[in-house]
Formats: sequence, structure tokens, C-alpha cells
Amino acid sequence: MMLDRVIFGDNQFFGINHMSEEKAQALAEKFRDLKAITDVIDIAYDCGIRAFMLNTNERAKDICDHLRRNPSRYADLCLYPSMPYAHKYATAVAEKGIFGALKDSVLADSSAGNIVGMLTKGGASLFDKDMIKVMQLLIDIEMKIFRDLNVKVIFLQNIVTDLLLGFGVKEVFVAFASYIKEKYGAEPGFVTMNMPRMVDLLLDCGIENPIVCSAINKAGYFMNPDSESYEETLNDKPFRPIAMSVLASGAVKPREAIEYVCGLPAIQSIVFGASSKQHIVETKELIEAYS
Repeated sequence: MMLDRVIFGDNQFFGINHMSEEKAQALAEKFRDLKAITDVIDIAYDCGIRAFMLNTNERAKDICDHLRRNPSRYADLCLYPSMPYAHKYATAVAEKGIFGALKDSVLADSSAGNIVGMLTKGGASLFDKDMIKVMQLLIDIEMKIFRDLNVKVIFLQNIVTDLLLGFGVKEVFVAFASYIKEKYGAEPGFVTMNMPRMVDLLLDCGIENPIVCSAINKAGYFMNPDSESYEETLNDKPFRPIAMSVLASGAVKPREAIEYVCGLPAIQSIVFGASSKQHIVETKELIEAYS
């Protein structure tokens, strides 16, 4: 399967800016209304971008409802969902406690005794078959947001992948990849803050030509352990790399940033987010010019 060269990200819609709290707050205010979000999606779509990465946060349902209401407007749009949106579950736990959150989001049909049993099995069984089933159920819950839409790649978010990477838990990666392919007919993808180690682990798991999304930029921003190991992995390993954070949250100028990323021939896709027509059009044109 060919990945889209340009993928439009969604961080700007939800007030995410890793370099500036002030800018993050301004973005959150700007995109408080759904129409402000869909207007930017329309701008990206009208300038030729057909792939959109969407986190499964509290606004994703509204966005997907809008896409479903306008099928002819977005006839060839495809989505790259990224899950889970950890803050959503953290908020549920804070508001309802661990048992309430589990009961509402994961274990709606389970008895209290079954919930207690699952939680008290001990650390050794954390990643056993029961937890694989919970993972599959969580995927199904999250994927309801994207029903009847064209889904191309489903990503496991870095807050999960990097935790599992630290423990070296291969079984969950294998189970996730298999479930995404078999249940949804999509490609599994993995977001990480340590691309070299993630690629090695996925290849060790027997996952062929894995899709790995990670920060790749000239500043070395969020590239762990270092830029050199990233470039070595890009040159030597059989995988499909997707570059995000290419502007390093504004630390690198757009032309310089895109020239660097497009100069790495292994990069298959570039994810970027922008909130104005000028920046969307300019970034897409730069990617096309240097590709």
C-alpha cells in the first residue's frame, strides 16, 4: 500500500504547541467552534491534500460526523486515526475513578467481580490474553468514531508504544498489528519518540515493513537518542517512515525544514499541521518542490 506523501495533522485544532503555552491557548480559542476546524480542513482538501491524521480526542467524533454528512464534498478523503487519546481516559479516571472509567469505557458488560479480578491478577499477567482482549475492545470503541469513513492506517499512539517499547513487550505489538489488518482491513502504524529502537523491536516481532511515525527534523527536536541514529536507521532498515514535527514547533524555518526532510530519500510521508491557508499552501508546495 502506498502512503500519502502529504498528511494533514490535527494538533493545531486542540491547542497543542510544544514550544509555547501562549500559542497553544490562542489555538484552543481559535478552534473552539467546529466550523473553524472544518474550514481549515476544507482549505487543506481544496489545495489537494487528501490524507488527514486525526487523534481520537473529544472533538474527533464531531469532525467525523461532519465528514459523514458531506460524503460528496470529501469523496476521496482518507483518514489516519491515532489512538488512544490518553487524556480522554485520564480525565475519565479523574472524574469517575478507575472503576467508573473502566466500566463506562471498557467493561460496560462486566460485573464488579470480573473487574476486580482483572485488576488484581498481578504485574506478571499485565500483558496476557485478557489484556489483549481489552486492547481489542478499546480499539473497537475508538474506531466507532470513524465508522463508514475511508481509514488507511491506524496508529498506536506513542504514549502506549514507548511504554511497551521500554518493557520490550512484543506480544502487544504483534496483536495490535494483526487485529488492525484482520478486523479493519487497514495498515497498523506506530508513533514513537525513539524511532531507531522502535523499528528494531517491530522487525524483531516479525512485522514486515512497519509504518513508523516519528519526529524528524533538522533541529533534532524530539529525536531520541540523536539525529545520527535516526539517519542510520532510515538508511539501513526496511520500514516505512513518516516524518512529523518537521518544523520542530517553529524552531526551523519552513523552507529549510522541508528541504532537510525531503532530502532523506527513505521518508515516505510528511505530517504537518497549520491553521492558515497561507501556511497550508506554502508547506504543501514546498514538499512538492523538494520531493
